[in-house]
Amino acid sequence: MQSIRNIAILAHVDAGKTTLSERILFAAGEIRRPGKVEDGLATMDYMPEEKERGITIESGVAHFEWKNTWFNFIDTPGHVDFGAEVDMALTAVEGAVLVVSAASGVETQTVAAFKKLREAGVRTILFVNKLDNPDYSLDETLINIEEILGVRPVLMTIPEYKDGQMCSVLDVLSKSRLVHDENGEEVVDSAADQLGTYHSEKSQCHSERSEESSEALLQKHYKEACEFASNFDDEVLEMALEGKAVPPKDLLRGLKGLAASDDYALCYAGSAMAGFGVRSLLTALTFFLPEVPEFEEGQLGQVIRLRHFKGVGEISLFRAHSDMERKEWPAGFEFSRLKANLLIPVDEIRAGDIYAMRAPFETELGQIILRDGTVVGDSAGSECHCEADDSTCHCEADGRSNRSSVNLPATNIRDRYQPLLQTRVECVSTEDYSHVEKSLNTLSRMDPSFRVQHDEEGGFWYLHTVGEVQLEVLLARLKREFGCQVQAGDPEIRYQERLTRAVESVENSFQLGPHKISIKLAASPIVNDVVENAAELPVNHDIRLTAEFLENAPREILAGVRSALLETAEIGVLGKGPLVGIRFEVLEFSWSEGALPPMIKKCCADAVTKLFKPSDVVAYEPIMELSLECPVNFAGVITGDIQARDGKVKEIGGDGRTHFLKADIPLRKIFGYATGVRSISKGTALYSLKLLGYREASL
Repeated sequence: MQSIRNIAILAHVDAGKTTLSERILFAAGEIRRPGKVEDGLATMDYMPEEKERGITIESGVAHFEWKNTWFNFIDTPGHVDFGAEVDMALTAVEGAVLVVSAASGVETQTVAAFKKLREAGVRTILFVNKLDNPDYSLDETLINIEEILGVRPVLMTIPEYKDGQMCSVLDVLSKSRLVHDENGEEVVDSAADQLGTYHSEKSQCHSERSEESSEALLQKHYKEACEFASNFDDEVLEMALEGKAVPPKDLLRGLKGLAASDDYALCYAGSAMAGFGVRSLLTALTFFLPEVPEFEEGQLGQVIRLRHFKGVGEISLFRAHSDMERKEWPAGFEFSRLKANLLIPVDEIRAGDIYAMRAPFETELGQIILRDGTVVGDSAGSECHCEADDSTCHCEADGRSNRSSVNLPATNIRDRYQPLLQTRVECVSTEDYSHVEKSLNTLSRMDPSFRVQHDEEGGFWYLHTVGEVQLEVLLARLKREFGCQVQAGDPEIRYQERLTRAVESVENSFQLGPHKISIKLAASPIVNDVVENAAELPVNHDIRLTAEFLENAPREILAGVRSALLETAEIGVLGKGPLVGIRFEVLEFSWSEGALPPMIKKCCADAVTKLFKPSDVVAYEPIMELSLECPVNFAGVITGDIQARDGKVKEIGGDGRTHFLKADIPLRKIFGYATGVRSISKGTALYSLKLLGYREASL
């Protein structure tokens, strides 16, 4: 039976990640020719928004075979707005390729991706791309990797050049040269006696031009690989100490141990665009990545992503935990292969493999399904499952209860992302209200970093997004996939609101017919000091209830009160963002039998409104860290533009050709920056943003 490997591919924007994905599929014989991103023909980028923007938005899935190994291949987004897609992909893979562009070296999203991989425990192989341009240095890139990522790259392929063009690569492990055949595929050069006749026109292992023969270069890097591998294999170490030649099979065993180390990284060099170095990389994915893990008995599998296709509806990307034939599938379940947006039915599923699943019920991210089709640890709707003591609860600030451990992957990912923008959306036609509501809820379930806040009284919604690109894509999908006609306002900064002091308690009642609900409520900040940068201040909520209330109130009443208070805090006092870092204290609460949940919500919401005054609250605005690279001739005007936006430049660098800077800048001043910087630099500048913290704002 074939081995299974689940792999992801990650990179900074424009490092050539999707182009490499196309080349891998081409080398494996999965596609006839690699599609170009700039032409909108990339196999993995099937969404219209991806083709239009030339970026990956949803983690595309492809399957292929190589050397009797079955691969599930996930191409992840490189844009920071879609980081949740990367996080979810890493819950389903054992290995990854991290692409580093030789044109730019290790960039901000490269570092972020490497950190994600380390945190997730995913074994990583490096691929240095864009070396078809002889002006880009592999030497400098390798040094850059070691300095910034903190791992020692072990070079396993060496590009060769002829007349300024990449013509082949040398594979260190097999001691062979790979060239292109008439179909553009990489093959082993059969003219073995010519191995020593090429010379590297630009050294890829020294800082200066090398006159070493290809054979000498191979021997040098093979010996170096043996030295590194000897740290992980006693037999290789013994042969090295005795001066004996290390056979490739023994080196392979030692490199497997090295690949699992956090101190080293196997590194393959080449060009995705030119199609060099891909075959060696594929072989490395076969040799050096771990097998899929063993799963608990009785489990059918786990939901790892949610997708929605027009005309098909919702499907789940599903990682099987059991081998099972069609006749054994639970009633109402269907499984297919997913190739981009195509569904191909299958007759059996294998443990560790990834499929598209149709289920008879609505699934959730991270959900584990048993072999009989039931869900593990299905939580009871709005009940609280947090592990606080009887007097406190730390449920999520979005008003939903903590779910059981089955949903922890999505919950953890949701907590990593702070929505920085809020945009008001309303229906064009009131008849579409229910459809828009359902569609928005579906999109928010699919993307843990996107949240919807419903204003029932106003009949509109606030969309909370990580950035502008994510917002634009969501609105486009809402129209294209779901057929929703909506009006969207201009995006606004999503501030954080914080109490400056404890506030006196208030009482509030709500009566509907014979039913009455009353509450006495107080609040105070969890941290009393208002500081310059609120990045480290707590954003959770602490709800304290009286012992009598806890003892006598039914669970649905307790859950209703908690949910109502947290949902109201999400709206805030100033209307600029959520009220965070707050402790609610329910001093008294009474209710009549038969009181409905909407009554509880109304009573608590009105109490919160009465509790706070605008003078009790201070707003904090998000501050972004801008990392930017551009040609040196644009450095002055770009720096001036950043300073005009209240940005503070804190780091400057470069190599004489490329200018690099880092600056802190308020998010409110950088709306539409992509258009502005493109105009200033004539499209040559590259930049990325990440949340640095929050600073007190003047409203």
